[in-house]
Amino acid sequence: MDSFPKPLLDGYKKFMSGRYSEESARYRQLAEEGQKPQTLFIACCDSRAAPEMIFDASPGELFVVRNVANMVPPYEPDGQYHGTSAALEFAVEGLKVKNIVVLGHGRCGGIHAALSPDAEPLSPGDFIGKWTNLLKPAAKQINSNSIMTEGERQTALERISIRNSIANLRSFPNVREAEKQGKLKLYGAWFDISSGELWVMDSKTGDFIRPA
Repeated sequence: MDSFPKPLLDGYKKFMSGRYSEESARYRQLAEEGQKPQTLFIACCDSRAAPEMIFDASPGELFVVRNVANMVPPYEPDGQYHGTSAALEFAVEGLKVKNIVVLGHGRCGGIHAALSPDAEPLSPGDFIGKWTNLLKPAAKQINSNSIMTEGERQTALERISIRNSIANLRSFPNVREAEKQGKLKLYGAWFDISSGELWVMDSKTGDFIRPA
């Protein structure tokens, strides 16, 4: 019986002989002193869009929370289980991060699900369907636009979702206060998997532009 997937063990061996060996002092320092990342990334759990790889980050540099479609729910202290909100709380209150980046990406399956409300759920729980209801109003409006192609609607909602998540970030009192005091900045970005292009959101207009 296999005790662990062989490709993962092979990857671990390469990691130990490569990056860990090269940065062992850095890892020891992080173990002794703890992590002090400056940036929280809220990204999609899509295996093709890892922030650490896209931004060539060193160990301990980024604090990353990933979920379906890189969404931030609104502030709801209702006693339920809130994984993304818990990570956000720790990043802002515990780690005192200076930046929060909501990173979306092209060809996002979660966004596709939001645009396909009549699709059969993957399981009786329909956790994805309930989660993507956060985008239901925007998805409904975009789907009603018959001029846009399917691909254009997909990209539009991927970017609108980023703006929606940033708006929801500001519903958290600690985020809103830290931003007001100039201790925290919020950013949006969109990564195209097929071309490697990065588009960043203009904080004033909400438009996405290619950085110089």
